[in-house]
Amino acid sequence: MKNQALKNCEGFQWDKGNLNKNWIRHNVSNVECEQVFFNKAFLVVEDSKHSQKENRWFALGRTNIDRHLFIVFTVRKNLIRVISAREMNKKEKRKYNEQAKKNTEV
Repeated sequence: MKNQALKNCEGFQWDKGNLNKNWIRHNVSNVECEQVFFNKAFLVVEDSKHSQKENRWFALGRTNIDRHLFIVFTVRKNLIRVISAREMNKKEKRKYNEQAKKNTEV
């Protein structure tokens, strides 16, 4: 499910604040983060709990080598800014697989 917030996005915002953070903390590369936004199935949910200063969402998706990732992001000036990325936990993976199955059923 694509989110309206992503409708006008033109790319990704990587800077000193988030360039290596996910690699250092969770062994997730920026390329893997970007792949999740282009691969199916892709699930986006608003993160209202953490949206006090700016709107945030989290995404569940897969990389090109089928690594299941949980990504927290925001959108700034039509650019996706990844705040955090890590592998999905068991609960997230189960939810993701259930949604992916629903979206592929005819």
